[in-house]
Amino acid sequence: MAQQEPEQDARTLTMSRAMVEAIAFEMREDDEVFYMGEDVADYEGIFDSTTGLREEFGYDRIMDVPISETAYIGAAVGAAQAGMRPIAELMFVDFFGVGMDQIYNQMAKNTYMSGATVSVPMVLTTAVGGTYNDAAQHSQTLYGTFAHLPGMKVVVPSTAYDAKGLMHNAIRDDDPVVYMFHKRLMGIGWMPAPDGPKTGVPEGDYTIPFGSADVKREGADVTVVTLGLHVHRALEAADSLAADGIDAEVIDLRTLVPLDTETVTDSVAKTGRLVVVDEDYRSFGVTGEIVARVAEADLDDLEAVERVAVPDVPIPYARPLEDEVIPDAADVEQAIRAVHEGE
Repeated sequence: MAQQEPEQDARTLTMSRAMVEAIAFEMREDDEVFYMGEDVADYEGIFDSTTGLREEFGYDRIMDVPISETAYIGAAVGAAQAGMRPIAELMFVDFFGVGMDQIYNQMAKNTYMSGATVSVPMVLTTAVGGTYNDAAQHSQTLYGTFAHLPGMKVVVPSTAYDAKGLMHNAIRDDDPVVYMFHKRLMGIGWMPAPDGPKTGVPEGDYTIPFGSADVKREGADVTVVTLGLHVHRALEAADSLAADGIDAEVIDLRTLVPLDTETVTDSVAKTGRLVVVDEDYRSFGVTGEIVARVAEADLDDLEAVERVAVPDVPIPYARPLEDEVIPDAADVEQAIRAVHEGE
């Protein structure tokens, strides 16, 4: 699917600002929408995920909670089943284990277990990713963990434009949605973002449908499939390689569940070469799933493939070691060259 361009006169926003704008709009439109999490009221979210919301909506709808993920995620599940539309923030995705029973045995399964007599229209937002030396318990992405488990839609924006449209859609959806935002893309002062995430964003509300990947850069030689921070690293690599006559197409998945397999397979049918890039662990993850789907759809189209991901080790604290395990633009460039040259 071709990239959806924002309006020409749209303002330029950071990704955090775009997310907050969508949340505020939905809260004004529907009194049943509320936000709960650790440090989301007075502190306004440690990654600027709720800036200004408490001032407008008060403590009844922007709620700080005790440090008990099981309790407040469970409360969100109950509120959703009672007809409200809660947004619960899991401060770091690494903390999922503390509340996993509520996430996967309640939030994701209750519609099925009840024979669809209840729905769970809630959003679980969570910060993902490393690159800022926060060690093994605060630096994972874990996209594949949530995408692997049925019953939840999984959303991963890479730009402000996408972040707003996907957030509107997530809050309005009648199923539980896991909205995973990368810390490095939010545009917060103490963690500079790359240039790409800050984009034009229309003032009005709009939605981006789930299961709709976006071709961020068109190309004829190699298909690069990625998401989150690594959309921008892939674009950097593609721009660098263009000088050498290698034309890479970069696809931003945007959602993992549902997954837009067709956009990926159409691109591979054109290029014949596939590179999948992910900040999650290499084994049993997104990179393997994409390669498998392409192979199942039409193995004859696939001439060469490379995967770029985090090796199966805890994310190190030391900066040189973290830089070594988290793929950068040079790693993506090397993989593109490898499939292009048939190495």
